[in-house]
Amino acid sequence: MSLRMVEMVVRDAEASDFAALSDKLKVLGLWRERLDDDQVLLRLLVPSERTEAVIEHLQSEFQTSPAFRLVIFEVQATVPQPPPDEPDKKDENGETEKDPARIACAELVQRLSTGAVVNRIFIVTVALSTIVAAIGLMQDNVAIIIGAMVIAPLLAPNMTLALATTLGDPKLARRAMRVNAAGLALTLLLAILIGLVAPVDPEVTQIAMRTRVSLSDVVVALAAGSAGALAFTTGLSAAVVGGMGAVARLPPVVNGGRLLGAGRPEMATGAMLLAATNIVCINLAGVGTFLWQKVNPQHWWEAERAKRIVRIAATIWLALLALLIALILLARQ
Repeated sequence: MSLRMVEMVVRDAEASDFAALSDKLKVLGLWRERLDDDQVLLRLLVPSERTEAVIEHLQSEFQTSPAFRLVIFEVQATVPQPPPDEPDKKDENGETEKDPARIACAELVQRLSTGAVVNRIFIVTVALSTIVAAIGLMQDNVAIIIGAMVIAPLLAPNMTLALATTLGDPKLARRAMRVNAAGLALTLLLAILIGLVAPVDPEVTQIAMRTRVSLSDVVVALAAGSAGALAFTTGLSAAVVGGMGAVARLPPVVNGGRLLGAGRPEMATGAMLLAATNIVCINLAGVGTFLWQKVNPQHWWEAERAKRIVRIAATIWLALLALLIALILLARQ
């Protein structure tokens, strides 16, 4: 069982009836520590799938307190082991409660937004992954290309954009788009420079195969986007899935940039079409998976705004995907 420790600071007087509230929240453990004459620290051991419901209850009860602060920790282990989950849990109305097996939305936003930052590490890892991918393409070496995809920090910004769309958060969406644009621009620029100074053999298998787009590439990109969203929502390591996400973005962009630098615009167009198809599919699948995992804003007015944004974004992504599929079919003919 995956567990979280939720720590909350409130005023002492406001926590007087907290024991009764903890029973309602179905926590596995509750500890209380006095910080000073006016404030107390409350620790709650919670199954990860119950964390979001606990946070929402605590916010609704205590967020008006001047001392209110919530902190969430991932629990590596606990002794003794907590009891196994009950197969059929009932909510307040006596209906079967089906909590999604995912981390809390607040934790999800924190994890993804942390990775959607343009800093020195991001720039260096994008540059290194581009160079390694270019070498792998030149040498027709699949292992080197896979290594480049593991290095590339390209999945988190895409998943952040999908999450911002799902939550209807325009500020987070703009931030994710800036990071995505910076990563793509840096990758393309470096690839063009490499193409100017290094020879490009269009007969190389790894180069030729990334200048053509097929419907199977659409399926791969959709699977990559969905797998990435699942990795983040379940709190699992996204390293391997991040490599799968980079499959859809890094090699086609590097290939297209090198072909542009080498003066082969027609082949570069096919590579960039593949990259565009993959980006659209990753974001569309990410939004769909977040919705399936019941990732929703906390407040009803935010939920209404999020629904409108999701409808608009889904329409745009689907229209773009339909256009790209039409271009793929035309190119095959």
